[in-house]
Order: sequence, then structure tokens, then C-alpha cells
Amino acid sequence: MNTIPGLMHIPFNSLAKNTFKSQTTLTTSVFGLNEGLHFTTNNESQPTLPKHSLLDTIFTTLDSAIIKFLDPPLHLSVDPCYTLTGNFAPVDEMSPTECEVVYGFLPQCLDGVYIRNGPNPQFIRSGPQHYLDGDGMVHAIKISQGRATFCSRYVKTNKYLFENQLKSSIVPNVIGGMKGLAPFVARAALFCARIVLGQYDIGKGIGVANTNVAFFGGRLYALCESDLPYALKVKHNGDIVTLDQQDFKGKLSMNMTAHPKIDPDTKEAFAFRYWATYPHMTYFRFDAKGNKQKDVPIFSMKEPSLTHDLAITQKYAIICDIQLGAHPMNLIHNGSLVSVDKTKVPRIGVLPRYATDESDIKWFQVPGFNVFHMVNAWDESDEYGNDVLVLVAPNIFSLEHFLERVDLIQASMEKVTINFGTGVVSRKTLSTDNMEFPVINPAYIAKKNKYVYAAICEKTPIKAKMMRTIGVAKLDIATSEEGNKEPHKYTVASRMYGDNCFGGEPFFVARDPEDTNLEEDDGYLVTYVHDESSGESRFLVMDARSPTLEVVAAVKLPQRVPYGLHGLFIKEKYLSSM
Repeated sequence: MNTIPGLMHIPFNSLAKNTFKSQTTLTTSVFGLNEGLHFTTNNESQPTLPKHSLLDTIFTTLDSAIIKFLDPPLHLSVDPCYTLTGNFAPVDEMSPTECEVVYGFLPQCLDGVYIRNGPNPQFIRSGPQHYLDGDGMVHAIKISQGRATFCSRYVKTNKYLFENQLKSSIVPNVIGGMKGLAPFVARAALFCARIVLGQYDIGKGIGVANTNVAFFGGRLYALCESDLPYALKVKHNGDIVTLDQQDFKGKLSMNMTAHPKIDPDTKEAFAFRYWATYPHMTYFRFDAKGNKQKDVPIFSMKEPSLTHDLAITQKYAIICDIQLGAHPMNLIHNGSLVSVDKTKVPRIGVLPRYATDESDIKWFQVPGFNVFHMVNAWDESDEYGNDVLVLVAPNIFSLEHFLERVDLIQASMEKVTINFGTGVVSRKTLSTDNMEFPVINPAYIAKKNKYVYAAICEKTPIKAKMMRTIGVAKLDIATSEEGNKEPHKYTVASRMYGDNCFGGEPFFVARDPEDTNLEEDDGYLVTYVHDESSGESRFLVMDARSPTLEVVAAVKLPQRVPYGLHGLFIKEKYLSSM
């Protein structure tokens, strides 16, 4: 495996201490209203809250009592003094700031914006708080004619705005605060009291919009599966503005997945939502103009499944019914609301992608197959004309450690083939290396693809902290049809970031997406990388065709970029249509 070239092994120059927060500090300042909010709606107003200083004191006292007398001892995974440190610690917003290209050059095809989402709590509680509970912050680097401008902004959700005015965290943490019946009920009652007394408008949701960003129907959205999407706009100067919360003219209720799949040819988006009550799964799609179509309830999903992602082919939509789900009865035994049912056999559900009901859904049992992120899927047929579906995804082992001991989770890249005629499900391991955050050339979504790019997880992760990634690998999955090969043989290129350097999800940008004759891997991989020794973050550009994923450009960023989740690249010509 290859590391960043020699020039980039020179220790990063340390930034001035006043340009970003200390890596160990837990104190987050909140920007003033003149610059930090950048929130616009149809009436350009923020929520108006009554001033109840005594009431606020009462609520704060009660919240402290819940922490002191009802909460079980803090597990490391929800102890903010442990988990929200180093490069997991939150940062302040940053206005558009020009960056220095410190290595190589930025290719012309990168004119546009790379934007990545992730948790960045506005306030840090003294009680349980999981990393994934943090408010969404998007970090964007806008590139034009070889020059780069960086910006970090909170997604101005309903939760963010109310808490910003109160200068306190008031919405119960969905993950960190959902363990044990007594604290769960107490927090729910306290939050209900705030709603009744006008301290929160529950009608606009409690989501944090911290997981992903998606571009469809000519608009950019920040997404989290617990809420509705929030529309964003990238301004000409690189700033990011939250426009509004979107229910698509009243047609989208409650929430939707953070991983819609966009067909590169039809421009349609395919999505779903899961819920704790029946129906536990609902499938739907958006047309090319972003108009939401009819809900398709999946009544054959009999219990809640925390299905995070889906895949599509030219014919079908694919959803997974995994062992991870919401189990309210666990709270009675001081357990977590989210847990693993080891007796459940995971299933893959295949539904015609233009279905109007679930009558044609087919379920296939796939023991031990628990998927968070799908790579891709496509249609094939056998010699008898039977439909065959191929799905590629990382299979997550040790799922019982999800949320509490993420460091113990391992993933194995698998190719699953389903023959509709025979009902036979076959599986092939493509890599046993611990890889996640898989991506492909977006032009090959729903089509047979050859290459997969994935983040390589660290070999010795830190106990109970979220996983860090140490490099990126390129897999040639087409060679899986050539016969039996050792799993590591499918990895054809890789790049390690170097000592004490960690990154995140890569994203593939084609050299010329309009050229249909272009090779699938003719393009670049982009990502953010952080050096924990110097405290400096960089934007890296790697040649996807190079056998070493050669770094062709590195941009020094003006502030630290915390480890986050998912992102995308949008070409410059689409930015003006937002």
C-alpha cells in the first residue's frame, strides 16, 4: 500500500491556535445572529421564544436531576468528555475563506463544490451524548479555475434555531439519551413540558440533518433519517445557506432515508423511510423535477429495522431487513431502545422500482447479512431467461457492538447474487479488509460496474470511539466472475494517508462526465484528511486510475475539519440552479 508522496510526509505546518478550537476542549462558542445563522425562509423569520428565566432554571435543574439520579453510569460511547475530543470535537462555523494549494494542481473537472456533512454539536451536554447526536455541519470547498474557497456552516434546523436562541440543548438526544425506561420517560415528559409552554415547535421536527447531502430535482438537501430534508444553497462566494425544511408540498411526512439513490440517466431519486410503528417501512420516489410520488407501504416488514440505505437497478429497488432495530421493551430492563435481535434472519427485499403497492415484492433470506451502506446493484439474466439481481455491499459483523463499541465492528465486502427463477442466493467475499464508506462512479448507479472505492478502517481503533479511516482502496469487482480468487486479490490499488493521518469517505469525480466513451475509472477521488500530530486538515485529490491512487493536489484548509460522514461533488453549472 502507498502513502502520500514524500513531500506530504513533511509535518503539516501548525495553524495559529486562534483559528480553530483546541482538540481537547469541550467548550463551543455560538456565532452571533449577524453572521452565524444565515437562515432564510419564506418569511425570513426565526422562532420567537418567550423569555422565562425562572422556567429555564427549573428545566435545567430537572435535567440535571435526571442525569444524577436516573441515568445509568455513563458508557464511554455516550460520555462527551471522552468521545467528543481530538478531531471528533466540534468546531465553529467559518465564513468563506480562500485556501492555499500546497501540492500539485486542481484539475478543471473539479470546478464546482465538494460538500460533506457530519455531526458537530452546537452545545455539549453534561449527560449522555453520542457522537451521532450532534447537529449537522456541512464543510464545503468551492473550486474555480484552480482556486479553492472553504466554508463551514451549521444546517439551520428547527432544533438548531430554538436551541441557539435558548443558548442550551433542550431536545433529547435520540441515541445517547435512549437507554433505560426511567430516564427515557423523564426526558420525554420534560421535553413535552417545554413544547406545551412554547419553548419548542415540535411541528417542525427534532432532526439534526447531520448524515448526508443529496442533489436531485435541481436542489441540494441535508439529510438525516430522523427528519425531513433541509434545502441548502451554495452561494457564488462559497457560502452555504439553509433555505427551508422540505415536505415536498405536503407529500412527504415525518422522515426519509439519508441515502436516496439517484438514477444518473432518468434523474429520478428513490428513497424510503422506516418507523417504529406500522408500517415499519415505506418506499417512494421523486421524479426528475423533484416531485414526490405515491407512498408504497411495505406491510411485509413485520418489525422495525434500522435500514440505512437502499440500492436500485434498472428494474428493481432493493431494501434490507437487518437484525438492528428499535425494541421499546428493552427500556424496561435498562437496555437501549436500539438493539440487535440475534434470532432474526436478515432478508433482502426486491420490489419493482415503479411499484404502486407491495404486491410484487420478493423477500430472500440471507443469514448473517447486515448492511448499512449499499455499493451498487444491477440486473442480469441466466441462460433460461430468469431475472438475476447482483448486489455489492459491505456486510457488518459483530452488529451487537453498533453504537456502543463501534471500534469492534468489522466489515467484509460481499457480492450477493439472487436468481429469481430458482430462488437461489449465492454470496462471494470480495475483501476481508475492514472497509466502509464505499462509493462508485455515480454514472454507474443501477448499472453493472467494475470498480469500487472504499475507506480503509484503522487496524487498532480507539475503544468506544467512532472508527477512523487510514486510507482508501480500489477494488476490481468484475474479476469476481473469472473464478475463485483470494479476497485480497480484488484490491487493485490503495493509498494510505500516512502516520497519524486519518480521512473519511472518498468521492469519485469523473474527468469528463459528459463523455460517454470515458473509462469508468477515468477521474479523481476527493476527501478530507486530518493530521492529528499537527492539527491541520487538508483536501486531497487522488488519480483514480493510478495504481497507487497518486495524489495530484492537496489544499491546506483554514481550520480543522472534524471526521464526518457522507458528501458529494456538484459541478459548477448546477450550482446556479439551486
